[in-house]
Amino acid sequence: MRLFLLAALTMLAFAANSVLNRWAVGPGHAGAVEFAMIRLVAGAAMLAALVLWQRGGWAWPGLRGRVAGVLGLSAYLLGFSLAYRGLDAGTGALVLFGTVQVTMFAGALLSREAVPARRWAGSGLALVGLALIATPGAVAVLPLLLMVAAGLGWGVYSLAGRGAVDPLAATAWNFLLSVPLVLPLGILAGPEAPDATGIALAVVSGAVTSGLGYALWYAVLPRLGATRAAVAQLTVPVIAALGGALLLAEPPALRFWLAAVLVLGGVAWASLPYRSLPSRSTQ
Repeated sequence: MRLFLLAALTMLAFAANSVLNRWAVGPGHAGAVEFAMIRLVAGAAMLAALVLWQRGGWAWPGLRGRVAGVLGLSAYLLGFSLAYRGLDAGTGALVLFGTVQVTMFAGALLSREAVPARRWAGSGLALVGLALIATPGAVAVLPLLLMVAAGLGWGVYSLAGRGAVDPLAATAWNFLLSVPLVLPLGILAGPEAPDATGIALAVVSGAVTSGLGYALWYAVLPRLGATRAAVAQLTVPVIAALGGALLLAEPPALRFWLAAVLVLGGVAWASLPYRSLPSRSTQ
């Protein structure tokens, strides 16, 4: 139960990132790259403060997963913000975590992690829902491709985090080492000065729903495994869609909800413990 609650809290943080990003970038409160830059710096500052508070100093967590984590995080942050210039909160999250699932399933196969047939079937059903929302003409091509790139980055980041001995320190170092990669790109892109709302949304996204949320994600990942983690993240688009409808007046179309039914059905089927299925002897 504790693992379930922690995973659910993490999914809420992920969904909040979609809503906050769309809220800032869509109406023009902040440029996409500027939002990513502020979000990254705020997350790095929050995580650095937590590490110093809890550990009393800095400790290098090792090279394992570091390069993949830094590159994956940087690609995710930039692709995510740029994509939300043309996608609503729910659709963006749906495309993002569909790509994440494919990436993490591939990682599970490469690492020879056991993948039960039921989980493959459930994930396949969820991917049918994702295909429905991504059919030609449903969304603009460039934002879709940018969100796919973000999903690949997040999938790589998540896979790199499975071996983290100290999840908080690993997350902090990933954020800090990503700053030199993202800031120059922001400078080259040209400044789009954010307003007070854009800055506030980026800081909350970076310090709270990203920094703290990702530290928690790295903590629960080893206990979930790559396959279950990928499936669990597919609940995020529905949460993000509800948040977008309530806060941004972006009610999802019928196509999204049809896709969401398939996605949630697939998640439920893939996540259902085998022992909870009724046996013929009890019928």
